[in-house]
Amino acid sequence: MDCLKYAEEKAKLRQEINRKLMISGVIIEDPQTTYIDETVLIKAGTTILPNTRITGETSIGSGCVIGPNTVISNCKIGDDNEILSSVLTDAAVANGVHIGPFAYLRPKANISDNVKIGDFVEIKNANIGEGTKVSHLTYIGDCDVGKHCNFGCGCVVVNYDGTNKHRSKVGDHAFVGCNTNLVSPVELGEYAYTAAGSTITQNVPGGALAIARAKQDNKDGWVERKGYLKK
Repeated sequence: MDCLKYAEEKAKLRQEINRKLMISGVIIEDPQTTYIDETVLIKAGTTILPNTRITGETSIGSGCVIGPNTVISNCKIGDDNEILSSVLTDAAVANGVHIGPFAYLRPKANISDNVKIGDFVEIKNANIGEGTKVSHLTYIGDCDVGKHCNFGCGCVVVNYDGTNKHRSKVGDHAFVGCNTNLVSPVELGEYAYTAAGSTITQNVPGGALAIARAKQDNKDGWVERKGYLKK
């Protein structure tokens, strides 16, 4: 294969795809660093920022801002979404959603209207209900999350036991405290709360607060007894 000729042909095709999209009303800030397959559909009024790759059977609505540094493959994306510096594969995003930076939507991630998926959040085979916020440093896999829930920093849906995957459910308006582990299969009812630092292994009824952590015990004078006190 003549690699130089191949690169030149690909560049021409890329330029033609981008030109047609821009003529149709799509804003592409830097066509030289934007890679879009001819199978991709993008509506007018969407902006594609530099260093973005969109491939496969992807469709994107109007009023979106995509990029920079974003990779999207085989996704269905609605209107008025912002997707910043993130990777999406075989996922569905409704309308008015903010994703990123540095989020990862894996296959069968279904994101409803007005959801926030923040930095270093990973979603896999999960449904995220309308208005829910998953702001940072969280993994949600094999889980059905209701409307208007809040996940604190550092939460994990523990979906794999080493042999099988298990599925959990989080009801509407639930509040999952920082550094909570939901050990699947487990269910949180509507308006259920989990205390920060809890490992939840049993269902939490609606309106209840679950606390699953060891009681703090301070050992007074321990540092001095160990000889660690610097004088």
